Amino acid sequence: MSVNRKPSIPAPPAIFRIFGAILALLCVVVMADTAAAQARTRGIIVIDADTGEIVHAMNADVPNHPASLTKMMTLYLLFDALESGRVHLHDSMPVSMHAARQAPSKLGLSPGQTIHVDDAILGLVTKSANDAAVVVAEFLGGTEPEFASAMTRKARDLGMSRTIFRNASGLPIAGQWSTPRDMAVLARALIRNHAREYHYFSTREFEYAGQIIPTHNHLLGSYPGADGIKTGYIASSGFNLVASAKRDGHRIIGVVFGGNSVRDRDRQMVALLDVGFAHEHGGTPAAAAIALQQAEDATTADSAPASEAEAEDSQVTAVMQSLATNAPAGTPSGPASPQPIVGGGDAEEAPWGIRLGAFGERVRAERLVSVTFRRLGDLVADGHSQVIETRQRHAVFYRAELVGLAESDAQRACKELRHHREPCSVIRAVPEPSR
Repeated sequence: MSVNRKPSIPAPPAIFRIFGAILALLCVVVMADTAAAQARTRGIIVIDADTGEIVHAMNADVPNHPASLTKMMTLYLLFDALESGRVHLHDSMPVSMHAARQAPSKLGLSPGQTIHVDDAILGLVTKSANDAAVVVAEFLGGTEPEFASAMTRKARDLGMSRTIFRNASGLPIAGQWSTPRDMAVLARALIRNHAREYHYFSTREFEYAGQIIPTHNHLLGSYPGADGIKTGYIASSGFNLVASAKRDGHRIIGVVFGGNSVRDRDRQMVALLDVGFAHEHGGTPAAAAIALQQAEDATTADSAPASEAEAEDSQVTAVMQSLATNAPAGTPSGPASPQPIVGGGDAEEAPWGIRLGAFGERVRAERLVSVTFRRLGDLVADGHSQVIETRQRHAVFYRAELVGLAESDAQRACKELRHHREPCSVIRAVPEPSR
């Protein structure tokens, strides 16, 4: 008896199976890029800090990842504790393993050591130190999740209706959101309710464990009247900034979410603050629209991220790593716990730097890195200085370095210094050992 059989279909050659897998992974990459682009919708708002009047807003209620703007609420609760007398500036706070393991940017705290409250505050407002944020959370709340719940409750008390906090640092975690309007409310509350502590946000640099740590807020010292308050960056949010400026006794607060680069974010903020002050002096809505459009036009012309490292998203990176290792990769989803982000800014330092020289005296190394940091300006805007002690035989040397840079920025910085016949070498950055 004959049996009709369907002709068998040979298995596709291996090359086609590999091609199919790569195509599928590329689709995942596109999906991740699309999700990141949606999350990075630009949102802006500028308000009169005295009256709360909204001068201008765009996408002010669209949720986005607050990144290190989260630390504004961490500091708010710490300032509450200081005002109530539960905590004092010179109290020593213990560093747990969980705190020490946080992704950069951080102070490099070690498990078992302690840090004074005032040093933690300065580390949060300048370095945006994630390890210090967790130390504060555990000191005040017992655990970081418990402290995050208290952060959200305080947000509701202040009228921040669209904000949920899940950690104290702003490192990416599922379910943590805020909006430009809510962050303007928080900034205004910090200024009004914690006027005694607000001066911390105007700190341009401080020294900790031999490092001279500059602020990420470039408006300090460059925009007339600017006196705070906080930057934030993770790849999925873009570059965020809350800024305040005071002139002739009148204060304006601006918020930018989702900037494409440091320069883009700062340019947009300058335009917002200008509009706020112009409004105070009878500026017309048309003039405000022109100023903001000019900033937006400049943004379009400079829409590329500030460095190659900033262009990478952690989800895309994970997919490409899985392709390289031939490991299975699923559709990316929001992380359930804090994950490191590739790129510069507050959430993580880029892994490159420049070495300026080695000296027999620490003070000479510190002076050089401080002067060079200011000279190079935007080229090293997202980096910081460090001085590393090294021993060779019976001699002690101090290496002067600027670290936390993307490779391309490090190369450009060295090129600029060599142009002026100053020694410089590009290095893979190694954090200074904590003391």
